Amino acid sequence: MTDWLLVLAGGAVGAPARYLIGTATREHLRSAFHWGTFLANMAAALLLGFLVEAGTEGALGQSGQALLSTGFCGALSTWSTFSNEVHSMAGARHVAGAAGYVFVTVALGLGLSFVGMAVAQALW
Repeated sequence: MTDWLLVLAGGAVGAPARYLIGTATREHLRSAFHWGTFLANMAAALLLGFLVEAGTEGALGQSGQALLSTGFCGALSTWSTFSNEVHSMAGARHVAGAAGYVFVTVALGLGLSFVGMAVAQALW
């Protein structure tokens, strides 16, 4: 199977996973905060950190990276929705909330990437 089919297959699982996370958070975490996008992006950051490090350790080949990193994590995470949510918050004059959302998303996302890498290093 070529890599682009693996990316397609990973994305076919990652996109519905993101949708389900969004649906579940809207039902269970009724809040003005965008929990669905935030949680999907944080899960993708953690998993991608793990997968990238596992790949450098030889645990995943090019095909595994195409399926899981590019396909699944690429579809699970969503920069476009995050950007739109920040723009909407700022447009509604919730500038401090928008800035906080950006800061927490970027800082925690990077932190979780490093945690994922550390876990992979510990396992290999």
